[in-house]
Amino acid sequence: MFRRNLFSILTAIAIAYLSLSSSDNYSRFSFLNFRGADKVMHFLMYFGFMSVIIFENRKNIGKLKTLFIAGLIPFFYGLLMELLQMWFTQTRSGSATDLLFNLSGILFSIIILLMIRPLRNQIIK
Repeated sequence: MFRRNLFSILTAIAIAYLSLSSSDNYSRFSFLNFRGADKVMHFLMYFGFMSVIIFENRKNIGKLKTLFIAGLIPFFYGLLMELLQMWFTQTRSGSATDLLFNLSGILFSIIILLMIRPLRNQIIK
């Protein structure tokens, strides 16, 4: 199971590092210094996380219900990261808004898959 989901695990580790490291580390990146950059990053991280999960489990995710259950993994992981930010970091704070942007990234990944899947099936025929 670990080998089959290696990139999902590595993505989760990267998200944990980015979520729990000091926010001062990111002030030196000038392209991240705009209003809402934090929310864009949340969206992109969880869009990527869900996309990796979908890609690694593409043969097992056949039904819509299975796809949404798979989406619970990054959602609850994001919730855990927000709680850990509240409890264990000095320069970070947990936020319901961040969790909503995480969820929107997850749902956008699912929507893209649902749009691409029928096109892919038409090409294969």
